[in-house]
Amino acid sequence: MNTINIRSLPMNQRAFDALPMEQRQAIVAQDDVKAFLKELRSYKGQARAVSGGELTIPVVLLDLIAENMFRYSKLMNRVRIRNVGGQARQTVAGTVPEAVWTEMCGNLNELQFVFNQVTLDGFKVGGFVPVCNALLEDSDIALASWIVEMLSESLGLAKDKAILYGKGAGYHMPLGIVTRLAQQSQPESYPANAPAWVDLHSTNLITIASNKTGAEFWAALQVAAGNCFTKYNRGEQFWAMNSKTYALLKSKAITFTASGDVVANVYGILPIVTGDIDILEFMPDGDIVGGFGDLYLWAQREGAVIGMDDVGRQNRILDETIFFAKERADGTPVIPGAFVAINIEGNSPTTSMTFAGDAANTVSGILLPATASVAVGAKLQLPAVLLPFGVEAAETWESATTAKATVNSSTGEVTGVASGSSVVTVTAGGKSASCTVTVTTS
Repeated sequence: MNTINIRSLPMNQRAFDALPMEQRQAIVAQDDVKAFLKELRSYKGQARAVSGGELTIPVVLLDLIAENMFRYSKLMNRVRIRNVGGQARQTVAGTVPEAVWTEMCGNLNELQFVFNQVTLDGFKVGGFVPVCNALLEDSDIALASWIVEMLSESLGLAKDKAILYGKGAGYHMPLGIVTRLAQQSQPESYPANAPAWVDLHSTNLITIASNKTGAEFWAALQVAAGNCFTKYNRGEQFWAMNSKTYALLKSKAITFTASGDVVANVYGILPIVTGDIDILEFMPDGDIVGGFGDLYLWAQREGAVIGMDDVGRQNRILDETIFFAKERADGTPVIPGAFVAINIEGNSPTTSMTFAGDAANTVSGILLPATASVAVGAKLQLPAVLLPFGVEAAETWESATTAKATVNSSTGEVTGVASGSSVVTVTAGGKSASCTVTVTTS
């Protein structure tokens, strides 16, 4: 599509602006792009979402976003990406067996291959973005440029953090490399047909004493990095750290030439160990996480969408319109032993990371009738409503006096057992509400 290398652009230049003017004009002249931008502008001034308010971004812009995102996401360059429509299943072959030598005319031996599967789902990443209404009034080229850059940056940064420290399906996000290494027991939800679960917390979470220097330090780092050896990888290693850790590595690599010149042999590649260095400032000081990125599977869902929330989001005071942008994806280490987390300051590697609170999907309260009645032998569905409206969370129901009334623990359906009453309580997202159910004989 484009003749420039978007991934090599400086961060102060927007990707769409770097395209030749003729190419930008051709893109915004396409029918699907024109219709998309026209609909996007129609949101200006809307106090509520319009019907069908999620707009699928045209493919030509998605291609730009996907390429430009690699400027903001360091690790998407490293991992294996699969574009999928539903659940992603990655078949993993076991260690390739050694072929067997035999007499020239003898029978061939059967080689035993074992195959496993890793299954990924899809979680939503995104958020709300305020857009100055003046931009919606600007040219198609300016608006398209904003869309490409905004989505590239916001989604790209979120993905890097998830690849390293994602908390997994229980938190509606990918499973991060370090999170998996820190597991000390097999999760109950671990798939039966996945590769055998292995406890790696004592072998692949490594501490190097802070007082090691020179050859002693680099030897220890080499040994630590060697723990990510695997027979499965086909790619190169990467090493993620923040700029402070990178500077510390440089200081440990300082040597003197015969003429007394100082040389620090760290230029974006980890010395001795080898492998590209990626600077991620959200990482803790002293921590280095890396390994064979091609053994982390990232399942990318259908294209990103942009739209307007179904709650009043128009900020008239600041003359802004609030849009949401979202994308669906999931990820997991296919072969966790292909990665290590190392701390070079004498501390244990950090194994958990704080993510932005999902306030938009946190239960703030539950609406439930204070009283209800049901006949003996009859059923009644109690109508619990989670607040804020639209939030989703698992519900747990309980009846205080099951001799009078029972309740389905997941659906809230009450069954009258005997004349009397029972307090039925529902809990969701740390909040609870109760209803006194009276059981009658008629």
